[in-house]
Amino acid sequence: MNEPKQTPGWGRGLIWTGLGLALFAILYTLSGVLLPFVVAFIVAYLIDPIVDRLERWGIPRAGGAAIVTISFFALLTLAVVLLAPVLNAQLAGLAERLAIIARQGYELAKPYLEDLFDKASAVEMQQLSGAGDAVRTATAWLLRAAGSVISGGLAVVNVLSLVFITPVVVFYLVRDWRKVQEKIDSWLPRQYAQTIRGLLQEIDARMAGFLRGQALVCLFLAVFYAVGLTLTGLNYGLLVGLMTGILSFIPYVGMFVGMATGLAIAFFQFPSWIDFGLVVAVFLLGQFLEGNFVSPKLVGDRVGLHPLWMLFAIFAGGGLFGFTGVLLAIPIAAAVGVLARFALQRYLASSLYRGPNA
Repeated sequence: MNEPKQTPGWGRGLIWTGLGLALFAILYTLSGVLLPFVVAFIVAYLIDPIVDRLERWGIPRAGGAAIVTISFFALLTLAVVLLAPVLNAQLAGLAERLAIIARQGYELAKPYLEDLFDKASAVEMQQLSGAGDAVRTATAWLLRAAGSVISGGLAVVNVLSLVFITPVVVFYLVRDWRKVQEKIDSWLPRQYAQTIRGLLQEIDARMAGFLRGQALVCLFLAVFYAVGLTLTGLNYGLLVGLMTGILSFIPYVGMFVGMATGLAIAFFQFPSWIDFGLVVAVFLLGQFLEGNFVSPKLVGDRVGLHPLWMLFAIFAGGGLFGFTGVLLAIPIAAAVGVLARFALQRYLASSLYRGPNA
């Protein structure tokens, strides 16, 4: 009886590389229409533990999926209906106010800048010019990435697809989640099934630690900053607070953007330093609670993803695939991180690293 031929190691590497390139090409080609399905996958991933708990309580899987899906989108719709009019008015006012603040800031800094340029030598002026060019280049890159995120996500896929398609896809994903897992497991090559399962479990742990934990952290921060800044009397405090909490999903960016916006508004709004200090205190207290209590409790040390790696992944995903790429960035970053660590461990244990006589 003839034994099946074994594919050599380099051949398996070529096969997996080809599959990876094919997946990338599919994502790149269909990125414009994938948004409802990517959003549905993330929502299903977030609410699947709740459906599992309902199933343990004796509720059928399909019934639990329907209850949780309907409840999630009902609460989301209620929040949009209640907050949209207020946020729309505040957004228009905030855009106008930021333009005024920019002009006022320039007028305040203009005498100091003129004095600096008068005293600077030719060499220093050249260095300042080079630094300015670098800042302009970095700013232009960030604006292009942000523009790609917005145009790639909202210009191609209209809102109706998210409203009507996403809930249906979420229900079917949650209902059939275990069946999908079992089917994928049946396709794994038997020789490496145990290793692949271990890698998939580690990827799942990283994703769960960030997506589920960080989503709760962002929700806490959004509510805390929105309430806190509104109570200080800050103009557009509700909008700035919600924006800060939501953008906290992106490491460093959310806090920096929110705090800079809030303090700029407070500086030009409040005549008293006490009121300005209250706004500063809200941001500092939010960061203290998030860093010492909320994140350690909800996220802990399960993520294992460096903030700079996540930041690069988000901008790279946005530049390549638009808003869909931003949503896919964290799952892909988690998978790449786990696979890279596994490859490094194999390399360090191999004769290529240790030498043929080790």
